[in-house]
Amino acid sequence: MEAAGRAADSEIVEVQPRPPPAAAAENGCVVAAVDRRRRRVHAPLSGLLSAALYCAEIVCASVLCAFYSRSQDYVWMGLTITFMLVPAVLTQLTLTFVHRDLGMDRPLVLFMHMLLLGPVIRCIEALVVYFKAGRKEEPYVTISRKMALKKGQGLPMEWEVGHSERKLAVHRNAFKRAAVIQAFLGSTPQLTLQMYATIQEKYFLKIRVALMVITLISITYGALVCTVLAINIKYDEYKFRIRPMAYLCMVLWRGLEIATRVTTLVLFSTAVPRWIIPVGLFNLLLFFFLPWVEFWVRRGSLPENVEKNYSKLGTTVVLVMVTLLYACINVFCWSAVQLNLADHDLIEKRPRWSQVALYYAGRFAENAALTVLWYFFKTDFYEYVCAPLLVVQLLVCYALAVLFMLLFYQFCHPCRRLFRHNVEDCLRCVCCCRRKPRPGPAAPDAPGEPAPPEPNSDPLMTDRETDILDDLLDAV
Repeated sequence: MEAAGRAADSEIVEVQPRPPPAAAAENGCVVAAVDRRRRRVHAPLSGLLSAALYCAEIVCASVLCAFYSRSQDYVWMGLTITFMLVPAVLTQLTLTFVHRDLGMDRPLVLFMHMLLLGPVIRCIEALVVYFKAGRKEEPYVTISRKMALKKGQGLPMEWEVGHSERKLAVHRNAFKRAAVIQAFLGSTPQLTLQMYATIQEKYFLKIRVALMVITLISITYGALVCTVLAINIKYDEYKFRIRPMAYLCMVLWRGLEIATRVTTLVLFSTAVPRWIIPVGLFNLLLFFFLPWVEFWVRRGSLPENVEKNYSKLGTTVVLVMVTLLYACINVFCWSAVQLNLADHDLIEKRPRWSQVALYYAGRFAENAALTVLWYFFKTDFYEYVCAPLLVVQLLVCYALAVLFMLLFYQFCHPCRRLFRHNVEDCLRCVCCCRRKPRPGPAAPDAPGEPAPPEPNSDPLMTDRETDILDDLLDAV
């Protein structure tokens, strides 16, 4: 919890570093000076986007429920209302919990939360704080220290954090948590339901298509938040900037991954409806119990003070809810973070490439199996659809999602210069292992002449490739 808060706090506001002052010489030693300055306050764009997606999804779902009521489709109407209200209530609780408003005298804010308009009033509050910031000098709350990345080198920096920046950071942190909950506990089941209803009713409804587009954008945004959060947690001591090309690569990666996964599950559910519930429960329970099994294997103890004034029962409830959200994310896409329930921050600081490779290999195999089963047991609704082409398209789209992920980590990751191993190293290691020549008869060396050096005889490179090979073997 605290790691997520610190990561969101450090990721939101941007540092505009000045050239460092000249180094001072003391007793013959050069001491690098540290740049300290005030940060420029940035607009809460993440809060605006999160509130806009929340309101758009609520409005479209309400209009669609009215249409279902007029057409007497009470089953679709009940499920749509459920997937609209449950995540909306959880979003209100999340925003209230992060801002700790229950112990404050703020009746208007609490009333807006009761009307399920919490994101709207929170967004207005953030905008008010933003437009008031900088009009008058205010004392700073704390001093933040980070390492600014410059051509792979860390430059120590310090800057003062004022009251307005602190409030905006709290708003951003709350909106990001709410966006993840809204995306994977509300938008994901809503998108799956409406796509399934479209196939069953065999016609496209404009408001339903609009709702599906909005939910897909919401899920993609929630996945982007998870990815950026994972980067901030792992490289918490560094200050970096994510470039627009990196965001574009992440959008393509996450959008293709989620769209392919949801489409595969919906197609399988239309062909073999009795098996979709066991498949979904297996995925959910697998990722739900996996962190707890690792916790039991490590023989760890429950972290203390996950949040203030929490008993062991409260800590256990929080861990169960976090694990449930983690499982729901991994059912549809890679969560980008790995839980460590024995750690105080609940997040594994050094995730392994082998787990990422294992996840995507298993998910690709599962998608392929579900698509092939749909191909053999499909209904008459798909008689005008080229089924083999659709199967190939789904597999190619998921492969493209993996390709964009590899491109992101190889070329667009903001901290790629700090990687010990990157994607190119892994691929080179695999190719070298497959193309390793067979040993032949060695020619006798001429007397008095040293033996010619063998290629790749650098011990550092050998150790590096050995480490990569160990990670790949763990994945296999």
